[in-house]
Amino acid sequence: APTNPPKLRNWQLRVLQANLVAQTGIVITGALVRVTSSGLGCPTWPECVAGSITPTSAQTQAWHKYVEFGNRLLTFVLVVVAVAAIFAIRQHNQDRLALGRQKRKTLTLLSLGTFLGIFAQAILGGITVLTGLNPFSVASHFLLSIGLITVAQNLLTRATELEDRPIANRVHVLVVRAIQFQLWLGLLVIILGTLVTGSGPHAGDSAAVARMPFDPRIISWIHADVVVLFCGLAIGLCVALVALNAPSDMIKYARLVILVCILQGILGYTQYFTGLPWVLVLFHVVGACLLWIVTLRLYLARNSRGS
Repeated sequence: APTNPPKLRNWQLRVLQANLVAQTGIVITGALVRVTSSGLGCPTWPECVAGSITPTSAQTQAWHKYVEFGNRLLTFVLVVVAVAAIFAIRQHNQDRLALGRQKRKTLTLLSLGTFLGIFAQAILGGITVLTGLNPFSVASHFLLSIGLITVAQNLLTRATELEDRPIANRVHVLVVRAIQFQLWLGLLVIILGTLVTGSGPHAGDSAAVARMPFDPRIISWIHADVVVLFCGLAIGLCVALVALNAPSDMIKYARLVILVCILQGILGYTQYFTGLPWVLVLFHVVGACLLWIVTLRLYLARNSRGS
């Protein structure tokens, strides 16, 4: 007869956590490439320069070639971690079978999605280079990374739960709907952020690079307005969760969303009024990733899953 489903082993949990960290880390290093104007440090793809996979002394891109090449090398780290995640989930499913439980196909698909997504990201990165850092390609490159972070966080959260099937909402259905709306609003914030960046001065290379056909001030205002709406909703959600005596982890995530949102707002306005210094832009990208992760964690905590 089936017994209680097994929990993740400690090493399996660490691998899935490393997968999320790695997917987030390459977004940050990609942003570093952009704000240091190193986007064409390796002017071709898949080679760094014609005839060489690695940077050469004959290149005119100075230190930029090492920044861009370093970011490319991290792709191999992601592949190793993704393979380890697939193996961890396979072993977890084997543990389930040994205890009379079915394999969790959802976890298998998520782990495979991470692996395949890395190759899709590499191809899109190559297209971005070969098109001379087309701003729409750059934005798509970033949004695909957000998608991979989403998959990694889903994999980590789902794997720590006992089953795939939702048992019940953990809070009132109206609060669940608000949490779902917050997630989509957060995605809109990120998309608008890519339009702001694509219209601004950080083109990713020191040479003249095409920008998006938006007025930087207007698109920044729209982005800021949606952020204010997001923060207001986050505060309202937190108040509702506390008032309804919701599970402590949901209240914790809601508070983290507010905290990161406020810090992001301060960073955003500061960078806007100080001429977009690259260090602040980099921290703003880090904040965007963290805000998306905590928003996702609140969303994933909205219902319980078990046997």
